[in-house]
Amino acid sequence: MKKAIIFQTLALLIFMSSCNINTKNVQNAKENTAYSQTKIGSAQFENGTHQMLIKNNSAIDSIIKRKINSAGIVGIGAAIIIDKKVVWQKGYGYADKEKGIPFTPSTIMNIASISKTFTGFCIMKAVEQGKVSLDEDINNYLPFKVTNPNFPDEKITLRQLATHTSGLADRYPFYTDSTYFYDGKKPEDLGEFLENYYVKGGKYYSKDNFLNSKPGKIRDYSNIAAGLAGYIVEIRTGKKLNEYSKQFIFNPLKMNNSGWFLSEVDIDKHSKSYEKKGEFVLPIKLFEGTTYPDGGVRTSVDELSRFFITLLNDGEYKGKRLLKKDLAEEMLKFQYTEANKPDSVNIKKMNSGIFWATKMGGTRIGHNGSGAGVRTFMLSDLERKIGIIVFFNTSLAEKDENVFFDIYEDLYKYAKDAELNQLQKRD
Repeated sequence: MKKAIIFQTLALLIFMSSCNINTKNVQNAKENTAYSQTKIGSAQFENGTHQMLIKNNSAIDSIIKRKINSAGIVGIGAAIIIDKKVVWQKGYGYADKEKGIPFTPSTIMNIASISKTFTGFCIMKAVEQGKVSLDEDINNYLPFKVTNPNFPDEKITLRQLATHTSGLADRYPFYTDSTYFYDGKKPEDLGEFLENYYVKGGKYYSKDNFLNSKPGKIRDYSNIAAGLAGYIVEIRTGKKLNEYSKQFIFNPLKMNNSGWFLSEVDIDKHSKSYEKKGEFVLPIKLFEGTTYPDGGVRTSVDELSRFFITLLNDGEYKGKRLLKKDLAEEMLKFQYTEANKPDSVNIKKMNSGIFWATKMGGTRIGHNGSGAGVRTFMLSDLERKIGIIVFFNTSLAEKDENVFFDIYEDLYKYAKDAELNQLQKRD
């Protein structure tokens, strides 16, 4: 009985504290009216705290606020997952600096290449339904034929597309110049684009769209190949990827504010994007991409946490199974072995699942994302004990990007210390 009273009292104090913080932050947001060019060094604030199991936030708050102020990052949202439970979520800074709208765990943002994990999940769901096989020749699924002109007799598989070993390449600057659309302009049809890119005679065709290596021999990260993988899911299931995701991911997880396209989300809840230029941070336009399976998902820290937990928990969330356990395990399983790996890979430092990979020298698993005004992390330790999600709505110069990783590491250390404290209390 005493334990119950103490727990209830603690929960009430945490709730009251969170409410006070939010009220103060909204007032701060109203008082901090901004302008189109935001000067670096302007004050940031903390928003939307959810202190579920972790207490004493002052240390991490101080570190994050100091670093985003110094770097010129406008807004950030983050979540900590321990033992497949969200224990902490918080926002700092602004989703819209000009309007004084705070960035919270519920703020919607494009997550860039973390979207590939949704495509990977959809591939595995299609496998579960008997629609595709990871090791079948993709030309048995496509309405047009894709072959590497350097190795025309070698088949390409979904497993190779999803582990970036297909021999298909992104051609730059074509990819960024020709597949991003701004000001509400609609990207061209995905299937038509892919046919024009991969099939000889197409208006985007080039031998530079292919590596001079057999499928499976070299790992070379390809966004357009991810687009092709998503398109195969669409062809084989008869549903667009956004519809298929809604049925098998968004709806079961109650990710009601998530979608693949701007038209599917509440734009009033969507963060603006920013870019640091010199001593100023400038708003930049939102865009959509032709090859949306490679990076189109828009969601919040809060809702992405549910999907991340599902992946870490072998396809199950709060007792609800979204994907068969063996297929969820296959998605996250390291696909490279000493006997079967790309020539360019040292598996002690780098390995891959199905649109899932090791990061930070092989010490983390998950996926990151980057784009114009977007930097995102969704990473766990190898034991899947601690997961960290971080959203940044500001692009920085390459020389300054270490701050993104520094803040991720600060959050990971904070979570690790919290986990240790919990273990000591149990003992």
